[in-house]
Parts: sequence; C-alpha cells; structure tokens
Amino acid sequence: MPEHAGSALSAILNAPPGGVLFHCMGGRDRTGIIAMLLLSAVGVQQEAIVHDYMETVRVGDLRAASSNRNSAEAQLNELCVRYGTTTEGAFRAALTGLDLDGFIVAAGLSEKDRAVLASWRGSIDCRPSGRGI
Repeated sequence: MPEHAGSALSAILNAPPGGVLFHCMGGRDRTGIIAMLLLSAVGVQQEAIVHDYMETVRVGDLRAASSNRNSAEAQLNELCVRYGTTTEGAFRAALTGLDLDGFIVAAGLSEKDRAVLASWRGSIDCRPSGRGI
C-alpha cells in the first residue's frame, strides 16, 4: 500500500523545521519501511540500512517490555523460517527489490514532496561513521 507510506513520507517532508518522530505500534515494521525509504532516498549504503533495521529487531524484547507488551520477535522469526528466510533475509530482499523512483510514483507524492525529497539526497552526510547511520 504505497499510498499509506507516501502519506507518512509527505507528513515528514512537510513537517516544520526540527526533529520528526515517526513510529508505529511495534516500532519495527511500518516504522522500518518508512526508515528504509528515507534512508534510501538520502543515499545511505544498504549495509547501514540493514544494520539500522536489525538493531531494532535486536532490542525487540526490551522495546516490548518497556511498553508492557509481549514481544512478537519469536513468532516473526518462525514465520520467516517457514518461508525459508530470516528476518534479516526478508528485510534485505525488500531493500534490494526497492525501486524508490517507482515507489514515489505509486505513492502519489506531490511535485512539492518530490522536490523536497530530492533535495534531501544532497544535504545529509551518509558516509559511514562507525556509530551506525
């Protein structure tokens, strides 16, 4: 459903100056997709994007406990295994298959949103720093 992710991107792109917090219930899947799109748009290397996502997975139990919920990491891992992959493998496949320009069109981003997103590509230092992204 690219239109939903596109709406989230548009809200981020049109936010007032300063930081933007985006999240979903679990902080992993919908949030991971939006982060993957944003990081891809600014040219972050794929390995750094995978590392960022897997850090979220690694702290899944802690994240669930801090919000007084049960962790779904074990069930999500079992689902991946049933399909012959892992959480990391499934994310890598999604990232490798990402057609960012095709997504932007399918999401229906406005010309203004496209211009803002394109301008981000040159404004963020995406070099590896040794501190994550």
